[in-house]
Amino acid sequence: MAKSSPPPVKYGFTLIELLVVIAGIAILLGLAVPAMNSAFERAKGTKDMSNLRQIGTATQMYMNDNNGVFPGSATLRWMSQLELNQKYLSTWRVLGSPFDARSTSETNVTTAVSYGINSNVYSGGVAISADKITKPTAFILFSPAQAAGLTVNFAGQGDSPVPGVTMLGTGSNAATSSPGGSATGGTQNNRAKINAVFADLHSETMLWATFTNNAATGNDPDGAYRWTP
Repeated sequence: MAKSSPPPVKYGFTLIELLVVIAGIAILLGLAVPAMNSAFERAKGTKDMSNLRQIGTATQMYMNDNNGVFPGSATLRWMSQLELNQKYLSTWRVLGSPFDARSTSETNVTTAVSYGINSNVYSGGVAISADKITKPTAFILFSPAQAAGLTVNFAGQGDSPVPGVTMLGTGSNAATSSPGGSATGGTQNNRAKINAVFADLHSETMLWATFTNNAATGNDPDGAYRWTP
């Protein structure tokens, strides 16, 4: 008589093993999510810098055609002069930062604008020329113009009428942005850094503490030149 084979052994997870697996997955997610968020922020920072560089290039071309005078006047905003008939900027969308949750149209000039020009480039509604800037390597010309708040936020618009905003456009002056109020931090690195274009049209990522400083110090001798010509 043939012997019957033993019944197959059934294996399964014990409760402890299951909990260990879940804990391992949670740890991996805890490591992966911050890394992904950091990568997304770096990508946004790179795009933001690219936009500012394009604005800087457009400004240089505009100034070449206008005797070295910065764009913007009492009747036509700087962004409109750069994008006018797409002569200097090929698309309005360049004026929308990836840190700005609002939508910026490719051609609609009444939509969001994330960047501001230093209001000190105007005198009596008239744009000054580049040779009026004492230290162009320190003078901030363009930067993200944030609204007030604990998070990154923007309030600038294009050519649509905005109460309290002159035709010079969204302003940027130290930590204060118009029409949004006083920003409390930068746009990236936990609000510790922000991108900017300078009057010599080079661009760089800088510390928020440096960005907002407008007085000469031992570690920052150029502070006094940062926001005034």
